[in-house]
Amino acid sequence: QVRLVESGGGLVQPGGSLTLSCVASGFTFRDSGMSWYRQRPGEGRELIAQIGNLGMNSDYADSVKGRFTILRNNGLNTLYLQMNNLKPDDTAIYFCRRNSYQHWGRGIQVTVSS
Repeated sequence: QVRLVESGGGLVQPGGSLTLSCVASGFTFRDSGMSWYRQRPGEGRELIAQIGNLGMNSDYADSVKGRFTILRNNGLNTLYLQMNNLKPDDTAIYFCRRNSYQHWGRGIQVTVSS
């Protein structure tokens, strides 16, 4: 059974940083590209970052480029999202996803507020 479990969210002040983690199980993690999505209040789910299976290639939405970094550790079956210079507009539920499959984590809340 495929499982994706996010952690590391919470409340942070504007300009602060957080790192999200997503631990994967039930499939061969090193063979799958992975992505982070987010869903802001009242909006649909938005793709914000993706990474190839070996971590050599990554891509970002313009809204997070230069502030967020997607990383992975295939030895630990874990995907990361380093988020710096957070803004109130980054407030959302963040989801990890196994690319090309409808395999999603349950999501984790990130709130950016003073």
